[in-house]
Amino acid sequence: MDDILLLIENYGYIALYCLLAVGIIGIPVPDEILMTTVGSLTLEGGPLSFGTSFIVCFAGTMTGMLVSYYLGKTVGKPFLYRYGKWVKLTPQRLERAEGWFKKYGIWAVVFGYYVPGVRHFTCYLAGVSGVVLWRYLLYAGSGALVWCLTFLSLGHFIGRNAPMIAGVVHHYLGLSIAILVVLAGAGTYVYWRYRRKRQKSH
Repeated sequence: MDDILLLIENYGYIALYCLLAVGIIGIPVPDEILMTTVGSLTLEGGPLSFGTSFIVCFAGTMTGMLVSYYLGKTVGKPFLYRYGKWVKLTPQRLERAEGWFKKYGIWAVVFGYYVPGVRHFTCYLAGVSGVVLWRYLLYAGSGALVWCLTFLSLGHFIGRNAPMIAGVVHHYLGLSIAILVVLAGAGTYVYWRYRRKRQKSH
């Protein structure tokens, strides 16, 4: 993430667009963490704009989805099984995604955004299966719209409420530790009493 944030700092929205595009294609980019972090940078006075970030994230995601779709359509499944490992498309992951696609059809593209190990493959399989482009764009676009908005909004919300969230975590973390200490002490005492009773009985 440090390297990714450095890219965004140096190249701005262009880096954000490219990272999301290659992330969807299969290059290991932490997409959700990236968008959540970008969302936190869209606070008032921050380096990024929420509206522009959303458009760029959506465009990058759809670019990756279209490239993957056309790769699946042109090179086919055997090629993906043979060379997909170079972009993390292992046979096991492809089989898992294929199972999803057979079970849910084009809806797997929509839900696949939120499932690790599936999002990167359903778009390839849509191309392999010969899904009509306009239908693919409709489902992939709807999923991308909600997915991008969800994580950008989450980062924006966390960024705005960071002091409050930190305070709540700090408060309950301290309370949890206190409870654990008390429970550990009570458990130790009960165990010690039990051992003493057993020693006396023997």
